[in-house]
Amino acid sequence: MEKLIITCALTGAEATKQDNPNLPVTPEEIAKAALEVRQAGASIVHLHARNEDGSPTQDKTVYAEIMRRIRETGNDIILQVSTGGAVGMTPEERIQPVTLRSKASDGSFSGGQATGLLPPYPEMASLTTGTVNFGNGVFLNTPSDIERFARVIQEHGVLPELEIFDAGMIRNALELRKKGLVPDNAPFDFVMGVAGGIPGTPRELLFLVESLPEGARWSVAGIGRAQLPLATMAILLGGHVRVGFEDNVYYAKGVLAESNAQLVARIVRLAKELGRAVAAPDEARHMLGIIGKK
Repeated sequence: MEKLIITCALTGAEATKQDNPNLPVTPEEIAKAALEVRQAGASIVHLHARNEDGSPTQDKTVYAEIMRRIRETGNDIILQVSTGGAVGMTPEERIQPVTLRSKASDGSFSGGQATGLLPPYPEMASLTTGTVNFGNGVFLNTPSDIERFARVIQEHGVLPELEIFDAGMIRNALELRKKGLVPDNAPFDFVMGVAGGIPGTPRELLFLVESLPEGARWSVAGIGRAQLPLATMAILLGGHVRVGFEDNVYYAKGVLAESNAQLVARIVRLAKELGRAVAAPDEARHMLGIIGKK
């Protein structure tokens, strides 16, 4: 099997410090958490941003500060921004972070002064390929908006990760591939266990994996109590894993996680016990085909 890529979704848009006081919300806290998960074994961070009052925001200036702070620590982790934002945000709000990376006439990319090891702009972005009920709300992604997001991500030289909340979204993603709006190497991420989406069960994970084209790279983000069993299955099946406070603020039933790094470290231990090596960020870049796009 290829090496395991571990993504950590540090913050999300839903959880609060009331849910877990260890949730990072300020740019400083998020940068600190990003360094901790890199040291624990993660190679990608999935980023959301918050306002000073803790509410979710897609303001690109806040994302820019977060990514600048991450790079200033010397952290070489892959930066993946969210285009999901929070339920109720407009498409114009949601796409903002992707535009922090720009393409020059010579084909090179820029996005702020390089600090530390790498420039502080997104290398990846999430792209949800359908609409799903999300708790008591609706995470709306119309076909035209999905194509628009895909075009902007493509224009800015960012690799999309195709977020799948239900099986029909795989078909939508493959239609984007046929149209040339996402590259063939774009990985899939199964977000499982959201109220309104596909259940976070082993049977459903196998169904999603079997629905992919041969050779497609995939990861799984189990929500709540689904996180650990689905992550273990992914390690065994040759997939990849996403953990973090966006998806689950607990370490065990009734026991709050101390940090995002604690959740990552458990996956690293499991992978070691199961005989699966873990990818470092540059190894993950090579696997994902984003080497040279820095």
